[in-house]
Amino acid sequence: MTTVRHLLDSIADRLHTSASAATVYGDPVEAEGKTIISVAKVRYGFGAGGGEGVSEESEDSADKEGFGGGGGGGVEITPMGFIEITAGETRYVSLDERQRIVKILAVAVIIGLFMLRRKRRRR
Repeated sequence: MTTVRHLLDSIADRLHTSASAATVYGDPVEAEGKTIISVAKVRYGFGAGGGEGVSEESEDSADKEGFGGGGGGGVEITPMGFIEITAGETRYVSLDERQRIVKILAVAVIIGLFMLRRKRRRR
């Protein structure tokens, strides 16, 4: 396996093992006859690069060949909701609606402040 391929596989393995809802939220919680399971959207990405080459300028044969490389990655985990399991039913509770309302309110406040500031400048 080439060194670059090994580097890519190593990064991908580390990201894959850390990219889960359980990593952030832990195991499902059981209390009062209910089981709560966290649900999250997980995104991860990585990149790497490297190169091998021969230096024509080096006189020492040990320094004529070289390799350089590097890589990195990241994981984003966003809470989406939770699954509530009871003896009578199982339901999914979305956090998305709450987040959407907060975003709408934030935009409304920003627009309101902008309009108020603009109105004061005209006076």
